[in-house]
Amino acid sequence: MTRLQKLALLRPGEGRALLWAAAYFFFLLTSLYLLRPVREAMGIARGADKLPWLMSGTMIVMLLANPLYAALVSRWQRRRFIPGVTHFFAFNLLGFAALFAFLPGHGGSTLGYVFYIWLSVFNLFVVSVFWSLMTDLFDEDQGKRMFGLISMGGTLGAVVGAGATELLSSGSLGVQLPTAGLMLAAVVTLELAVLCMQRLGSMFHLSTDGHREREPGPDFKAGFLAIARSRYLQAIALYMLLFTVCTTFLYLMQGDIVARSFDSIAERTAAFARIDVGVNVLTLTLQLLVTSRLLRQIGVHGVLMVLPVLTVVGMGGLALWPSFMMLVLVQVLRRGIHYAIDRPAREILYIPLGPEERYKSKAFIDTFVFRLGDVLGVWAPTLVAALAIPVSAAALGTAGAWTWLAARLGRMVNNKSQAHAAHSSSSSSSSSSSSSPLSVPQQERS
Repeated sequence: MTRLQKLALLRPGEGRALLWAAAYFFFLLTSLYLLRPVREAMGIARGADKLPWLMSGTMIVMLLANPLYAALVSRWQRRRFIPGVTHFFAFNLLGFAALFAFLPGHGGSTLGYVFYIWLSVFNLFVVSVFWSLMTDLFDEDQGKRMFGLISMGGTLGAVVGAGATELLSSGSLGVQLPTAGLMLAAVVTLELAVLCMQRLGSMFHLSTDGHREREPGPDFKAGFLAIARSRYLQAIALYMLLFTVCTTFLYLMQGDIVARSFDSIAERTAAFARIDVGVNVLTLTLQLLVTSRLLRQIGVHGVLMVLPVLTVVGMGGLALWPSFMMLVLVQVLRRGIHYAIDRPAREILYIPLGPEERYKSKAFIDTFVFRLGDVLGVWAPTLVAALAIPVSAAALGTAGAWTWLAARLGRMVNNKSQAHAAHSSSSSSSSSSSSSPLSVPQQERS
C-alpha cells in the first residue's frame, strides 16, 4: 500500500479518481484566487461603504440566475452542463478582459462593480457544481475518506492563485501583468479544470447512457419544490444561512479589532496576512492528516457540531477579550476547521439525495441562501443598533441558534444515511443499475 493510500485510507483503484478530482478543484480555485484580489480592490474603489450594496446586488442576481441554471440542468446531461457552465464563465472572462483592456479608464468603477458582482456569482456557482458532481460520483464512505484530500487540492489552488496574483500584479518577477492579463490566465486554468472534469467523468462513464437515472429530470422547478417539501433540505439551508451570518459578524468584529490594534495600512495588511498564513497552514494539515479519520470516527453528525460550538466559544472569548491575539486564535481555528472539516462534511449531506436535489436544490442553497446570509450579516449591526442590542449579544445568540440546529440536523443525517444504506443495499441486490452514487469502475479497482 502506498503512502498516499495510508494517509487517505484509500482502497485499491480509488487513487486515480482522487487525483483527478483534486486536480479539478485545484485548477478551479486557482482561477478564482487569481481574480479574487482584483474583485476586492474593485469593490472598495469608491469606499468600503459600497460593499453592503454590492452584496445586496449579488443576492438579487443570484435569485435571477438560479432559475436559468435550473433550466440548463433540466435540458442537458451532466457530461454537457457541467463543462458548459465553466465554458460559459470562461467566455464571460474573455469579454471582461477585452473591456478592461480597451475601454477608457478601464471602464471606471461601474465596470469594476459589475465585475465584483459577476465574480461573486461565478465563485459560488462553479464550486457548487463541482461538489454536486463529487456527491454524485462518490458514496458516503468514499466521501468521508476522500473529500478532505479533494478539498486539499482546492486549498493548494487557492494558495497558488493568490500567490501568483501578488507576484504578477506587483511586478516582483520583473513583469507586471495588467488586470486583463490576470483574467486571461484565469481562463486557461478554468479550461484545465474542464479537462480534469472530463477525465474524471470518463472514469465513471458519464458519457454513456448506462446511468440515465443519475441525470436530473426535465422540470426546472423540481429543485425549489424539493426544498419547500423537505425538512432535511430546509435544515441544510438554515445551517448555511446561520453559518454565513456568523461569519459576517466575525468579519465585522475582525475589522474593528484590527483597526484599533494597528494604525497604518501596512501594519493592518500584515496583520491580515498573518491570519491568512495561519489559516492555510492549519487547513492543509487538517486536510492531510485529520479530516478523513475524524469523519469516520465521529461521523458527519458529530463533525457538524464542531464549528458552531467553536464559534460560540470564540465569540464569547472576543466579547470578553477583544485583543488581536484572541482574534488570530479564533479566526485561524474557525476558518481552518471550516475549510478542512466542516465543508467536506456539509457536502456529504447531499450524497443520500437524488439528482434533482444534488444539482438543483444544492445550487440554490450554495448560492442564493449563502449570499442572503451575507446580506443579513452585513446589515445586522445597523438593525441591532436601532434596537439597542449589543452586536456581541446578537452574534452569540445567532451562534447559539446555529449550534442547536447543527444538533438537530445531525439526527436527520443519521436517519437519512440509514435509510439510504438500506435502499442502496436492496437496489444493488435486485438490479445492476443501482440508484446509489456511482462507484469506481471495476477496471479502476485492479
